[in-house]
Amino acid sequence: MKHIAVYGAGSWGTALAVLMAKSGNSVALIGRNDEEIRQMNERRENLRYLPGVVLPQPLEPTTDLTRCNADLLILSVPSHAVRSTARLLRPNLHPNTLIVNTAKGLEEGTQKRLSQVLKEELPDHPIVVLSGPSHAEEVGRDMPTTVVVASDNREAGEKVQELMMTPKFRVYTNPDLIGVELGGALKNVIALCTGIAEGLGFGDNTKAALMTRGLAEIARLGTVMGGNPLTFAGLSGVGDLIVTCTSLHSRNRRAGVALGQGKPLDQVLKEVDMVVEGVRTTKVAYELSLDRGISMPIIEEAYRVLFEGSDPKVAVSNLMMRGKKHELEEVAQIALAQRTLDK
Repeated sequence: MKHIAVYGAGSWGTALAVLMAKSGNSVALIGRNDEEIRQMNERRENLRYLPGVVLPQPLEPTTDLTRCNADLLILSVPSHAVRSTARLLRPNLHPNTLIVNTAKGLEEGTQKRLSQVLKEELPDHPIVVLSGPSHAEEVGRDMPTTVVVASDNREAGEKVQELMMTPKFRVYTNPDLIGVELGGALKNVIALCTGIAEGLGFGDNTKAALMTRGLAEIARLGTVMGGNPLTFAGLSGVGDLIVTCTSLHSRNRRAGVALGQGKPLDQVLKEVDMVVEGVRTTKVAYELSLDRGISMPIIEEAYRVLFEGSDPKVAVSNLMMRGKKHELEEVAQIALAQRTLDK
C-alpha cells in the first residue's frame, strides 16, 4: 500500500483517486469546497463532477492540505492554477513526494510548459506528466484506457508507471517531455475547431481535415520547440487528438459546437461549467507561432474567432482558400527535424 494524494476533486481528479484506491492504496482526494467534500463522504459519490461512480472506502475525500504529505501527489487542477497550487501545497509536501501533473495547457504570460512551472515552484521534487486519451467518465467506470507518462527523470517516470498500471489502465513511458506536454495542450485547440465546424453544420470530411492538418500544426510547433516528431503520432498526439475532437465527453468539443452555433464565448464557458483549456491555450499557441515564425493557420483562425470576434464561417473560408501546398513537403520537413534530433 502506498499513500496517495490527489489534489483537485473535479472529474479527472476523482477518477484517478478511484483508480488508485481500487489498486489497494490509501488515497486522499483533496478538494476546496467543504460542502462538496461532505456530500462525497456521505454519498460516496462526486455528484457534481463524476455522478454514478462509487468512491471505494480506501478513498477519503478531505479538505486537509496536510494530506499532501504522501508518496505520490497527483495534481488535477486547471493549467492556469498550477503555479498557485504548487505554492499552496509546497509547505505540506514530504521531501520525497513524487509529483504527477495531469493538466494539459500552457501558462499564459510566460508561455511555459507546466512541468517548467512546477520545476520552478517545487525544485526539489521529481515531476512527471500524465497525458493521453483518457476521459474521466470512462476511467471511473473501469473502461480500458491507455495513457503515457513523461519525465526528465527516468526513474520517476517508471515509478509512476509501476504505481498507476492496472488491468484496465495501461501506462506507457516516453522520455520526450516537451512533445508529450505540447501534444496534450495543443490538441484542445483543434478540438475547439472541430466543434465549431460541427456547430456550423459541417460533416465528417471537415472534421477529418481539421484533425489531420491540426496534427501537422501541432507537430510543426512541437518539433521546433524541441519535441520528438514521433511523439505526435503517439498517445499524447494523435491518440488524444482523436478522442478530444470526437467524444461527447469532450468539453472543448462541446464548447466549439456552441461557438459554431453562434453563442458568445462568455455564455459558452458558463454553460460548459468546467474549464475549457483550449481557449487559454489558443492564445499562448498563437503567441508562440508569432514568436517562432511558424505557420499555424488553424491556430491563427481560432485566435481570431475567440479573441477578435471573427465569424467562424469566414475562418473556414480563409483556411480553404489558402495558397496551394504540397502535403509531402511538410512530411519531409518533419523527417529532417527528426534526423537532426537523432544526431
